[in-house]
Amino acid sequence: MKQDTPSLTAYRVALMRAAHQIYDNPTVFEDPVALAIIGPHGAAELRSKKRQLRTRLHSNLRAIVVARSRLAEDALSEAVKCGVRQYVILGAGLDTFAYRNPYSALGLNIFEVDHPDTQEWKIKQLKAAAISIPENLTFTPVDFAKQSLAGPLQKSGFDTNQPTFFSWLGVTMYLPAASMLKTLQYIASSTPSGSEVIFDYIIPPSSQGILRRVVFSLLSKKVGRAGEPWISFYDPDALKTELKALGFTQLTDFGPEELNSLFFKDRKDALRIGSFGHVMKAHS
Repeated sequence: MKQDTPSLTAYRVALMRAAHQIYDNPTVFEDPVALAIIGPHGAAELRSKKRQLRTRLHSNLRAIVVARSRLAEDALSEAVKCGVRQYVILGAGLDTFAYRNPYSALGLNIFEVDHPDTQEWKIKQLKAAAISIPENLTFTPVDFAKQSLAGPLQKSGFDTNQPTFFSWLGVTMYLPAASMLKTLQYIASSTPSGSEVIFDYIIPPSSQGILRRVVFSLLSKKVGRAGEPWISFYDPDALKTELKALGFTQLTDFGPEELNSLFFKDRKDALRIGSFGHVMKAHS
């Protein structure tokens, strides 16, 4: 991410969630706020790129974005049923859950954690779209590459004695592995039993065949041009070993086959996950 600027990747991800509401039928992930938060400029960009957004490459990218969001919010729903009342969205970007939260009456408190520049930009987007900021939402600025999560969260009123659900989507591939594991270590060591984290990651391109590596190269160059290149990749088995060492239990890894079976089975369009995206769910 370029200094003193909001995350272009956060904007692109928001465009993909909004495009899903318009161009993919049926939708996998329903987000009635997705179009509003991208603003008129974003809506115009979607209209101008209608044909491009239907290509296989863009459909593959959009599929992992909506699948990971759906999986996270389904898991959150189950956590709320079990009594969880704190939700931390790490690398929130233009995530809209807090503005369509169905659990407000149950007292679910939400913490949106993101880079200060991206968070400031998001607040401007919300105001421009006349989207009100709910009382149970707290913005928590953190630069994951430079800061620990602990201090900023505690200053925001986060209760380490309460079971908490964490989502961390579209972030780990942009961080050094040490920074990613440091954040996960905090979650495992500082939250009580019943807490849970769900995050996505990319497997090493070297583990794939030549054709898939070519596709990966195209995707990698595309995101790199935004100034936010993918720098970290994880082998699923090695990652599980790391998570167990940190103290996580009940690890569930969702690869492309599992995600496609869950969310994209029997579709007639190109909305389908490629071979690199995984989602991990872990309990502390």
